[in-house]
Amino acid sequence: METMPNPRVMGDMLLLPTGKDVLIINGAGSGTAGWELAQDPAYTPVIYRPEAPAGSRFELQTSATTPRLYHSSAILLRDGRILVGGSNPHIYYNFSNVQYPTDLSLEAFSPEYLSASNSNLRPKIVTASPIELSYDKQFSLHFSVGLVDTTGVSVNMVLPAFCTHSFSMNQRLLILQISKVTTLPDGTYEVAVVAPPSVVLAPPGYYMVFVVNSGIPSEGIWAHIQ
Repeated sequence: METMPNPRVMGDMLLLPTGKDVLIINGAGSGTAGWELAQDPAYTPVIYRPEAPAGSRFELQTSATTPRLYHSSAILLRDGRILVGGSNPHIYYNFSNVQYPTDLSLEAFSPEYLSASNSNLRPKIVTASPIELSYDKQFSLHFSVGLVDTTGVSVNMVLPAFCTHSFSMNQRLLILQISKVTTLPDGTYEVAVVAPPSVVLAPPGYYMVFVVNSGIPSEGIWAHIQ
């Protein structure tokens, strides 16, 4: 059990491509979902790290300036950013003479892994996209990176989810089995990966695939499994 750093209702929770972190964003500090029932916009996103020591699992992020209340939404983009948009705590669109007007704008939240200080650790997948996968079959990804930790490389598949009313209907992240990481003659790398074993874990369709190096994810590429 962990105490959150601030109160929040109607928050959106997203699984980040690191495979270890959860982003909590949007919502309000008091009230409930529904028309005109929430106050105190929750401007400050939070990263939740369930594997961190007790007492340090929540980390406050840079605050936003736009209220994102009822009917706001957030989704993971292929480049690792979070697309955030919307807010309408009114029964109809209302853009004036209210405390929290309807807002149809979009903005992007960039997690810490996208900071310039991590650029040397950020892999770049060279393999052409999209790739075709078969269940329980091995495939390879070719990537480059400035500083590699061959023991800290992982490959994660993320289903592109859709989110409404603070609930991501089909959010799914799979940490794939890796057999080996090989250094190639040109100084780049190849990672051998096993695709998910069945439709139970990975329903057929398109996924974003990320190579993660020392906790820093690459830009994703599209993979199709059937």
